[in-house]
Amino acid sequence: MNAKILVIDDDTSLRRVLEYNLQEEGYEVQAASSGEEGLYLFGQSQPNLVITDMKMSGMDGLMVLKSIKERSTEALVIIITAFGTVDVAVEAMKSGAYDYITKPFNRDELRLTVRKALQFSGLAEENKRLKSELSDKADFRTIVGSSKEMEKVFDVIRKVADTEAAVLITGESGTGKELVARSIHANSSRRDAPFVAINCAAIPRDLLESELFGHVKGAFTGAVKDKTGKFQMAEGGTLFLDEVGELPVELQPKLLRALQEKEVEPVGGTKVQKLDVRVVSATNLDVDKAIANGTFREDLYYRLSVIPMHLPPLRERRMDIPLLIKYFCSKHGSYKVTFDKDALHTLVMYPWPGNVRELENTVERLLIMRNSDVIGLGELPEKLLENGASGSAVIKLPDEGYSLEQLEREVVVQALERNHWNQTAAARFLRIPRHTLIYRLEKYGIEIPGDK
Repeated sequence: MNAKILVIDDDTSLRRVLEYNLQEEGYEVQAASSGEEGLYLFGQSQPNLVITDMKMSGMDGLMVLKSIKERSTEALVIIITAFGTVDVAVEAMKSGAYDYITKPFNRDELRLTVRKALQFSGLAEENKRLKSELSDKADFRTIVGSSKEMEKVFDVIRKVADTEAAVLITGESGTGKELVARSIHANSSRRDAPFVAINCAAIPRDLLESELFGHVKGAFTGAVKDKTGKFQMAEGGTLFLDEVGELPVELQPKLLRALQEKEVEPVGGTKVQKLDVRVVSATNLDVDKAIANGTFREDLYYRLSVIPMHLPPLRERRMDIPLLIKYFCSKHGSYKVTFDKDALHTLVMYPWPGNVRELENTVERLLIMRNSDVIGLGELPEKLLENGASGSAVIKLPDEGYSLEQLEREVVVQALERNHWNQTAAARFLRIPRHTLIYRLEKYGIEIPGDK
C-alpha cells in the first residue's frame, strides 16, 4: 500500500505543485487549504506523513505541528519555511518536526526529504514490531505445551508473576525450570530490571559465598579488588537460584538472613547493603527428604517457597511431545522436516529421563544426520527403539517405587497412542469395555487430541 501524505498550505499554487509532485512519486495525497482543515483531515485519515507550510493565515505551521504532536507523538511532520528563517525552522524541530525544507526548493530535494522521512517511519515501526516480538518470546505462552499439566503451570505463572512472592520451582532435570523462572520475571513489573541466574551446584563451595554476596578487597587470598555479588547485580530485578538444594548448609543461614532482612553483607565487609531483589529458586531434589536428613534448613525452605511450583516430567505430558518436536525443528531452522508415523510414535512412547532437554538434543541430532526431510524409524537412536516401542516406561519400575494410579494412567495413554487415539481400538487392546476406558479418561483427566 502506498504511503499517505497530507499537504497543508494556504497558497493554492504551491499546494498544487506539492500535490502533483508527490502523486508522480506514487504517494496517496490529501490536500488542505488551512491549518484547521488539515487537522480535521489528519484526524480522519491518519496519514503517514504531514507536510505543512510554516506561514499561513489563521493557524500557522507551528500551531499545526504542536496540535498534531499532542494527538500523536509519533506523527511525522515536515515544515516548509521561507529562505532566511532558519531560526523558525529550528524552533519547529524543537517542537517535534522531523525535518524542514526551505523555499524555493526543487523536486529532487522534496523527493529525498519525503523518502527519508518515510524510511525513518518504517524503521520505527520495525523497531516497535521487534520489541513486541521480544516481549512475546519472553511471555510464558511460548513455553510449549497444551496438556492439562502445563495449563496448570501457566495458570500459576499468571497468578504469581506480578507479585513479590518467592517462588520455588521443583521438577526433574531438564523440565525447563529456568525457562519458567524467566517467564515469571518477564511477566512482572520488574521485567525491565536485570534477571540474574546462578547455579548453586556449579560453583565451588569456597567461592559460592563470594559469588552470591560479593566481597571486599583483601577479604581472602586472591581478593585483589572488590567484587559485586549476584544479589547486588539483580538490584530491582529477579535473582534465580538454580539447584538451590545443593547450597552448602553453612551458607544457608546467610541466605535466609538476606531473604528476611532484604540486605547482604559482602565477604570481609562491615557495611550492610539494602537490596530490592525478588528471589525465584529451583531444585530437582526431594526437598522433604533433604530437610529430614538435615542437608536443607526447614526455615529456609519456607522462606523460598511462599509459592511452590512443580514442573511435570515429559513422560507425564506425552501429548506435548509432537508440539515440542515441531517447535525444535523450527528452532533449528528445519521447518520442512517431518517424522513418519512410526518414528513419531516411538518418540512419544520413550520415557525421556532427561526430559525436554534430552528431547531437544535428540531432535537436533536427528536433523543434522537425516537422509531426507522425512525422518523414519530406522534413523532413531537404538535406545529409543528399545525403550519407546516396547512401552518399557511402565514395565521397568524405579527403585524408589511408583504410583499405581500413575502406572494405570500411563498404560491407558500408551494404549491410546499405540492405536492413534481411537478409543474403541484402545479398549480392545486393553481388553476392557469401552465405557471402562472412558471412565479412566475422566478419572485421570486424559484429553484426546483434537477434542479441545
